[in-house]
Amino acid sequence: MSANESHTSGGADGVSASGERDRLTVPQGLAALSLDALASVAYGPEAIVVVLAAAGSAGLGFTLPVTLAIVVLLAALTFSYRQVIAAFPGGGGAYAVAGRHLGRRVSLVAAASLVIDYVLNVAVSVSAGVAALTSAFPSLYADRVWLCVVVLALITGVNLYGVAESAKVMIAPTVVFVVSVFAVILVGLVRAHPAVAPPHPSASAASEVGVLLLLRAFASGCSALTGVEAIANAVPTFRTPRVRRAQRTEIALGALLGAMLIGLSLLIGKFHVAPNGTKTVLAQLTDAALGHNTAFYVVQFATMVLLALAANTSFGGMPVLTSLLARDNNLPHVFALRADRQVYRHGVVVLAATALVLLVAAQGNTQALVPFFAIGVFIGFTISQLGMVRHWRIERGTGWRGRALLNGLGAALTAVALTIELVAKFTEGAWLVFLAVAVLVALFETVNATYRRIGAGLHLGEVPQPPEQRRSLVIVPVGAVNLLTREAIGAALSLGDEVRAVTVAYADDQDETASRQLADAWRAWHPDVPLTVLTSRTRSLTRPVVDHLRAVVAEDTHDRVVVLIPEMHLPRLWQRLLQNQRGAVLDRAIRRYTDVVICRLRFRIDVPSRP
Repeated sequence: MSANESHTSGGADGVSASGERDRLTVPQGLAALSLDALASVAYGPEAIVVVLAAAGSAGLGFTLPVTLAIVVLLAALTFSYRQVIAAFPGGGGAYAVAGRHLGRRVSLVAAASLVIDYVLNVAVSVSAGVAALTSAFPSLYADRVWLCVVVLALITGVNLYGVAESAKVMIAPTVVFVVSVFAVILVGLVRAHPAVAPPHPSASAASEVGVLLLLRAFASGCSALTGVEAIANAVPTFRTPRVRRAQRTEIALGALLGAMLIGLSLLIGKFHVAPNGTKTVLAQLTDAALGHNTAFYVVQFATMVLLALAANTSFGGMPVLTSLLARDNNLPHVFALRADRQVYRHGVVVLAATALVLLVAAQGNTQALVPFFAIGVFIGFTISQLGMVRHWRIERGTGWRGRALLNGLGAALTAVALTIELVAKFTEGAWLVFLAVAVLVALFETVNATYRRIGAGLHLGEVPQPPEQRRSLVIVPVGAVNLLTREAIGAALSLGDEVRAVTVAYADDQDETASRQLADAWRAWHPDVPLTVLTSRTRSLTRPVVDHLRAVVAEDTHDRVVVLIPEMHLPRLWQRLLQNQRGAVLDRAIRRYTDVVICRLRFRIDVPSRP
């Protein structure tokens, strides 16, 4: 645990209260962690319609049954993740569940799949939001990549500022979007005839409605379920009582998303909406329910904004997940460090950087990213459900069989959806997701093995021998007699039993003169520390020093040899750029070619202001 983590989690009440204010309430949790799932109603129902339209009007008549099947899966996932939140209040979702009940390797697969989904969600959400903007203003299409970069930078900046602060920013557009969609549903359900009649599917396009078609429609519509797991992954970001607030947020998300999906599917059947090349299904439903007026543009603008902001779900979930991976020694420990406003900044920065690479590589094209979307999260869904089945079998509490059956049904449904997604999108690049999962798992294993070796080298878990004082020789490289040299020699005298200074002289007239001047200044200063002049015939700074250190170590008259490298710390960045970096050059060479202890000390030097 970092010093900052312990500072915010304990201590005086004032400190704890301040830390709690930077955490999430239920409304803030919905805004910060549920935008991905809520915004999916803009493309989830359309994904169903696009598949069923292959069978014409007869196929579109199955929109509601397919949606109900998805809502059943949504309910299973919602209640399952509600139990995951209670069982694993430290967060982590599928990663935590699998780690306890399915083994370490399976948990790493779950974590890798979630990381990939988080990154893809950011890229897809940002590009989809920008696509909505460029659809309204075609003149901006050529600048779509730069627009994606700007939107991503804004969202990243807000999340670096703080979790609660980013949630507050998201509340208003979330409320506008949810109210707008329910307005479309309610007005559309009571309207006898559409205000603007949508185009109907062509009868000539009709074909047989088979089980395979329905399964493909189900799998495509399941894209609306991405993001459901984000709340369970980010339980530590909620205010106390964390579990109760996170569970309420999960239930609220499931209820809102399910109601919107069912309502929109009812309108699709009522108004006989079919895919349209120039207008989304949600836009057609808005036209039919509210008319082509100001309300229409409000709904479209709210949809555009929420799609862009849906990336915030990943910024709320992935940094917590990476912090847990770091805590378990599967990622560098820097990912577990938390800033003053409860932000895992390293996770935020890595997420933003990776999403930026995808956006630039895809040239801001959402369709180039969609084939990879949702596959990763369904891997996590399936693993989490199977892990919870095992959890109930081990716990065997009241009603455990019913809960295990619910999770088992969810695992079967998500596994079917995953299989269909893979088969349907394999040639479009879905295999790359499996390759990326394998690479990430290999990375996690490599990091973990390295930490194990480091732990073995440090003898972690063992009680060390009592500390003993050792006779130390401190060698200080110097280049002149000045304040920095004085501070360095003073620090060396306090560190070691014996102190020596060394300097490197070059074999030419000008440098020989400088070396004599340094020797004279040293004798005049008389610090009671001997100065050794090392001659370099090749103008190398490091080779004479390294050779000298090897000779000193070979003498074997000291238990430890320490090299103290003094450096200036100047107050301004542009001033630090003027330094010659000799300390860094010496550091690298000494570390590479010797086993002596290196101590780099930076001394603050006050530079007088311009007169």
